[in-house]
Amino acid sequence: MKTFAEVIEYLYARLPMFTRDGANAINPDVDNTLQLCQALHNPHKKFKSIHIAGTNGKGSSSHSLASILAAAGLKTGLYTSPHLVDFRERIRIDGQMISQQTVIDFVNEHKSLIENIEPSFFEVTVAMAFDYFARENVDIAVIEVGLGGRLDSTNIITPELCLITNIGMDHMNILGDTLEQIAGEKAGIIKPHVPVVISERQPEIEHVFLEKAKQDDSPIFFADEFFEVRQVEKKSTGLDIAVENKASKSINVWHLDLAGSYQKKNILGVLTAVSQLRKIGYAIDDDQIKSGLANVQQSTGLRGRWETLSTEPWIICDTGHNEDGIKAVVQNLATLNFNHLHFVIGAMKDKDLSHILPLLPKQATYYFGAPKMPRAMASKDLENLAHSFELKGNAYESIDDAFASAKQAYQDGDLIFIGGSTFVVAEVLTNHF
Repeated sequence: MKTFAEVIEYLYARLPMFTRDGANAINPDVDNTLQLCQALHNPHKKFKSIHIAGTNGKGSSSHSLASILAAAGLKTGLYTSPHLVDFRERIRIDGQMISQQTVIDFVNEHKSLIENIEPSFFEVTVAMAFDYFARENVDIAVIEVGLGGRLDSTNIITPELCLITNIGMDHMNILGDTLEQIAGEKAGIIKPHVPVVISERQPEIEHVFLEKAKQDDSPIFFADEFFEVRQVEKKSTGLDIAVENKASKSINVWHLDLAGSYQKKNILGVLTAVSQLRKIGYAIDDDQIKSGLANVQQSTGLRGRWETLSTEPWIICDTGHNEDGIKAVVQNLATLNFNHLHFVIGAMKDKDLSHILPLLPKQATYYFGAPKMPRAMASKDLENLAHSFELKGNAYESIDDAFASAKQAYQDGDLIFIGGSTFVVAEVLTNHF
């Protein structure tokens, strides 16, 4: 295979993908990843790492930490998923995506290994990322869990630090149908003697993390014991968040270029993680934290987190796609002044929408579409279900058609919002921005 397009098509066509195939694409253990990495001479043991899990906030937290570490002068790897526009978004060093040629060479060199082990798409990308970070001698890599934690392919690393953001109801068909069960899966990234930070204290499940940390003799730190948000102010360029350090009683105002209101939860975990990294010897000063937080999008390439795509027409997108994510979207919408809301939405057919659709504003006009993938819910089915929750709108054959109709209906002073699924946002970004 000579071209990047050929290699990506080979990976897509040959390997099971969760984004396309759902739960059937997930292997119930980390054996394939271990086999791949063993054949690659165990690259995951050749670089230091931070491991991040959670239902919501792990993407923003991963990118924020990577931005801070890079600002501190560390050569910083970043592994995240899924990608929105380009496969290479998943694997970055200091914000730069892995090169097309590196991807081509990796797949060609290890094609027989891939065909022998028959891993999932995600397992191959994890092995590729680890191999790349090891070859490039990164100082540290921020590794975001794909799904869950305990059985996730990334969970073969022994990191410097673990960070768990928030636990919510998502992927219940895989992780369990109670918060306690889901928390148990996320807690699976906790390693013996490795410190773990919990971004958001949830009293009903904190015992899950405390018990796992005690079992592994791992120091555990709940972020609200160390920091407290005192004030949040929206700015044209993001957010100003005033955070009190509870030990010193000092208050710092941090400017974030990420504009979603949920960043007030993420920042506590990020700051606590930085504090713990300092304790184990990482030299990160306040100016570097300030620079890192203010330039997350520029320094890491993060997209799709409450992102303004256009001001005329006014278009915002967000990848929030589960109950807590949609609650945050609705909270953010409530802070804006607009005449009428045009909501372009799609969903996956394996998603439980009974906890999501009732949260959406009834005064909006909805444009129901289906992302171009087998897992997508048919737009007519989504329309019918939404109508049962008193949401008004029409079904369209594609996300592009839905988006085009929203733009046609738009009038001065309105807002077009794009969301409901990462893949809805991805299609709009790919085709229009």
